[in-house]
Amino acid sequence: MTGATGFIGIHLVRRLGALGALVHAVSRTPRQGEEGETWHVADVADAGAIDGLVSSLRPSVVFHLASEVAGTREPGVVRTMLDSNLGSVVNLLTSVAERSPETRVVLAGSLEELKPEEGGRAPSSPYAVAKWAANGYARMFHQLWDVHATTLRVGMVYGPGDMNHHRLVPYVTLALLRGEEPSIGSGTRLIDWIYIDDVVDAFLAAGRSPGSAGLSLDVGTGTATSIRDTVEALVRVTGSPLRPRYGARPDRPLDSARIAEVAPTTEALGWRPTVELGEGLGLTVDWYAKHL
Repeated sequence: MTGATGFIGIHLVRRLGALGALVHAVSRTPRQGEEGETWHVADVADAGAIDGLVSSLRPSVVFHLASEVAGTREPGVVRTMLDSNLGSVVNLLTSVAERSPETRVVLAGSLEELKPEEGGRAPSSPYAVAKWAANGYARMFHQLWDVHATTLRVGMVYGPGDMNHHRLVPYVTLALLRGEEPSIGSGTRLIDWIYIDDVVDAFLAAGRSPGSAGLSLDVGTGTATSIRDTVEALVRVTGSPLRPRYGARPDRPLDSARIAEVAPTTEALGWRPTVELGEGLGLTVDWYAKHL
């Protein structure tokens, strides 16, 4: 597993450990196993390092979660997004094709990616276009060299343990719990929120499924909720008397509603989301309240 120290990765490592799986996790810095996993020091942008790992381990499944996640619209991040979110995927797929063709690869994509039918639109960010291109490479490797690659286009993940406090749910939750007024944009954008446990279930289903090769599948709820409604729900759950400051931040250019089409994912993987937003936000707020 790459990206095993990230939000999804930590939860997926924990679940795999509970299932008794033999997990090899990759990080750029040395780590100690907490769930029975074995850690390897490697940079996914280093083709030689990834090739060595794939050759020596010949894993049954690779969960490729390593990614530079940012919605920033700045020219300075383009190269970083290209190397982290596209170069690493090409490195991995090449190694699997040449060294371990029986390996299944599950890639963490994003609902921010454009779908083929949206080809005339401009991608919304350097992150979105890199993820879109990585998905294209995955489909190409499957069609040309029969690599069993599946891309899961994941919606906006939230839940306990997200240590990226710049993301909306952790940021607003912690601000309210600390007695601070969160600063928000207009709050009009529609989001497809997906709870972390449901995301882990989807990755496990894709890793087991023999029929998911070459597919790009949405992982979300299919339900659109505005940022404003999400923030107001957090205000209610925390019981805070404070009022969020809407319009205090500019909205990002080219942002749009990206809502999952769940039916194809259910058909291919037998997966469907189970945690509704209200329940998930309650569990999330409880976790942050205990870990302030």
